[in-house]
Amino acid sequence: MPFAFNYAARSDVGMVRSENQDSGYAGPRLLAMADGMGGHAGGDIASSVVIGALADLDGEALGSAEASRALLQRITSANDELADMVKSDPSLNGMGTTLIAILRSHNKLVLAHIGDSRAFLARDGQLTQITKDHSFVQTLVDEGRITADEAVGHPQRSLVTRVLTGQADDEPDITVREARMGDRYMIASDGLTDYVAPDTIADVVTAGDPPGPTAQRLVDLALKAGAPDNVTIVIGDVVDLTKVEAPPTQPQVVGAASTRSKGTRAIPVTPAAKAAALAREAAGDDDEVVLAEEGPSGPGRWWRRVAVLALVLVVLGGGSYAAYDWTQGQYFVGSDGGKVAIYQGVSQDLGPVALSHVEEPSDIAVTDLPDFYRAQVESTIAKDTLRDAQALVAELRIEASRCAVSRATGGTCSSDATPLPSTSTTTTPSGTTTPSGTTTTTTAPSGTPSTTP
Repeated sequence: MPFAFNYAARSDVGMVRSENQDSGYAGPRLLAMADGMGGHAGGDIASSVVIGALADLDGEALGSAEASRALLQRITSANDELADMVKSDPSLNGMGTTLIAILRSHNKLVLAHIGDSRAFLARDGQLTQITKDHSFVQTLVDEGRITADEAVGHPQRSLVTRVLTGQADDEPDITVREARMGDRYMIASDGLTDYVAPDTIADVVTAGDPPGPTAQRLVDLALKAGAPDNVTIVIGDVVDLTKVEAPPTQPQVVGAASTRSKGTRAIPVTPAAKAAALAREAAGDDDEVVLAEEGPSGPGRWWRRVAVLALVLVVLGGGSYAAYDWTQGQYFVGSDGGKVAIYQGVSQDLGPVALSHVEEPSDIAVTDLPDFYRAQVESTIAKDTLRDAQALVAELRIEASRCAVSRATGGTCSSDATPLPSTSTTTTPSGTTTPSGTTTTTTAPSGTPSTTP
């Protein structure tokens, strides 16, 4: 039975903040959310770097054991990148981010978690939190010093004990779960969970509405409750591909990762990768893994090279016409002279032979797109049909228009826009005075609290 995610992501800056430090991602195989800390000088960068490092896993077709290794490797690499950025720019010292990522591999889901953002599972009408906060208050609950109810309004509930800050011991929890048809997974930043009652959240998530309206409803409730913090929701429903008329295929990127270029990397989607992914899905998953329900758990890309090599051998071996004819049934969106264009064919060339041509040009300037989408267009985005490519171009036109309006009103849309600085100050628990809306992350041995928004 072919599994897939029906997904959506929504984000809002909140009622007080002047910048969004959250980053969210929802795609066919990957759901992820990062809540950055460190103010506009670092929080948005940290969350963008981490989400950007994970994004191209959405284009992979990995077995469960491979997926666990790949996810941990990408998180470790992103954390190392944060460390390098702090070394090269001391003004970023103190930045960090929480992270929850769910990577689908057939009927298995690999979940990575660090910080106090939360993941939930809705099953059989019940909503259950499936992550445990890495926070000072959670430690008090675990030790029996306070109750779960007392933790909700505790004055030190924002102190986290584990986040990604670039330190060598910043390691997430990795577990593997079994997906069931009809399951709904939700990832939320504390902009929701700190300000909307658990029963209310559960009622909305289990109401049966599609992911998009559900995520938007939760954001609206957080804003109605006066949430001063950024609010980000990512939802993925586990569905049967054969029973869903038109599941989404275009990733949804929200928050800081959709407006910054630093660390936001394009998703490679090629015909060869698609073919390999279909083959892997059909073959099933034989990896030996331990599910989270049973106990604790843990990228190969050789198949891409094999698929490309197979195409080359077919062309060179005498089946050139058939191979070329296949390529002309493919479409992708890319850049042509600085404008978004739909190409017929595949984005690779075979020596001097071009395997694509512009099918439909457009008047959308690539430079008018948000950085994330611009990077994708520049690296090309494959589509199954011309109609799918046309629909994507329509979406990109909307994004370009949104950016134009944002720039005209002084807002942020791309890397050439500078976030507004905060002007007032506040005192953190450590006694360090920082701009309002920022937090100070104290680098200390594992278990020592740091502050998150």
